[in-house]
Amino acid sequence: MKPVELSSDRVGVFAGDDPFVISKAWLEEARSTEINDPNAIALSTVDQDGFPNARIVLLKDIEDDGFVFFTNYTSTKASEILESGKAAFVMHWKSLRRQIRVRGAISKVTDADSDVYFSSRSVFSRVGAWASDQSSPLENRAALEQQVKKMTADLGDDPRRPPHWGGFRIAPIEIEFWCDGPDRLHDRFTWRRDADQFNWVVTRLNP
Repeated sequence: MKPVELSSDRVGVFAGDDPFVISKAWLEEARSTEINDPNAIALSTVDQDGFPNARIVLLKDIEDDGFVFFTNYTSTKASEILESGKAAFVMHWKSLRRQIRVRGAISKVTDADSDVYFSSRSVFSRVGAWASDQSSPLENRAALEQQVKKMTADLGDDPRRPPHWGGFRIAPIEIEFWCDGPDRLHDRFTWRRDADQFNWVVTRLNP
């Protein structure tokens, strides 16, 4: 179904009837222009006192209806996600002078999906997921390295996914596409879910 348009000049890199398809196209273009981590996103969450937290994580998939990343479920970010059920992120590409902003509800992906992605990681990264008690205090680097050494010996050549590690999926209620413009007159289009959460309403925003 075509989105409801509140502007009539959405052309070029902004054109299309599906924000996830546009997002995939922008990310694919960035893979050939960004020097490092074109899939890096600045993920924002909120703690129990209402204070925001932001950190860089790597987006691993853009699905037909959501954005997926993986992390330690006992980390600070995961605790805040599970408490609020909401998150936001911005993905910015300096080389393209573009960015995508997303806000929405967030939930865990299935264990099966987490297993598939975990098995695709290097053995060293899989051992690290077991060895690191993410976000908790660490006495020193040597203690972490000792834990990695122990986990390497215990887990063998094909570590399974730890129960405290897996994916999250953000189902957006809002996606904004931004492109740099001359004289700071940027182009911005926001896609928002309508009241029944089914259709998208697209609006051009002032810079």
